[in-house]
Amino acid sequence: MSHKIGRNDPCWCRSGRKYKACHMAFDEKILKFKEEGHIVPDQDIIKTADQIAGIRESAKINIAVLDYVAENIKAGMSTEEIDRMVYDKTTRMGGFPATLNYQGFPKSSCTSINEQVCHGIPSEADILKEGDILNVDISTRLNGYYSDSSRMFCIGEVSPEKKRLVRVARECIDVGLKEVKPWGFLGDMGQAIHDYAFAHGYTVVREIGGHGVGLEFHEDPWVSYNSKRGTEMLMVPGMVFTIEPMINMGQVEIYIDDGNGWTAYTKDGMPSAQWEVQVLVTEDGYEILSH
Repeated sequence: MSHKIGRNDPCWCRSGRKYKACHMAFDEKILKFKEEGHIVPDQDIIKTADQIAGIRESAKINIAVLDYVAENIKAGMSTEEIDRMVYDKTTRMGGFPATLNYQGFPKSSCTSINEQVCHGIPSEADILKEGDILNVDISTRLNGYYSDSSRMFCIGEVSPEKKRLVRVARECIDVGLKEVKPWGFLGDMGQAIHDYAFAHGYTVVREIGGHGVGLEFHEDPWVSYNSKRGTEMLMVPGMVFTIEPMINMGQVEIYIDDGNGWTAYTKDGMPSAQWEVQVLVTEDGYEILSH
């Protein structure tokens, strides 16, 4: 762990309790996993009760904004219109879109259509058409706390093939969630998602994954969905991260748009689908913070 604390010192989690009565046994358990050669979280990854409360408030806005998009999205709308909805609703509720100007990203949301895997940049030129599938990915900053989630939308009547892709991508989240539990490993979740997608004839993007989130927009750990059981970081209560596998209908290869440096596309031009939830590892499982 980050530093040595005396048994009778105040606990690092700021609970006000003595370390021996609070997180000492917890830290000793983590240390045993580390001594066995596993990757374990540092204290700065583990959120305190006050921090979790702040993240929950941010997540309330994130959920409300995606609900607002769901109520208003339709064929004939530009992705720029969606972005304006996201900005207006987020700021009206007191938050700020975390993607806006993040490392140069120019918009308040990511809108990825059909073969766009992720990080699609909203534009007046991108008009939603009947039969499109679309991922809207938003993140909210509120009082220094971050939330992050995305949803898929089917515009009008879409093909059975696209409907199935969207459905299975959502089921991948549910399969992964069953593996989120304290003292398990991120690789348990990663393999479950990978195996489920491949069993349905799909592939899972390798280069882009989930991430820790809460005090920063992107934190450790990086979360893979092409991993193996018993590997990757140990999950412990207080960890917050996203589950967001990108499921391709065709081949796994992707490429990044040379023009904007952000948008990822499937190399074979086949559709891709992604849902994203933000989860907290609890004492007996998980809590979905944003969806």
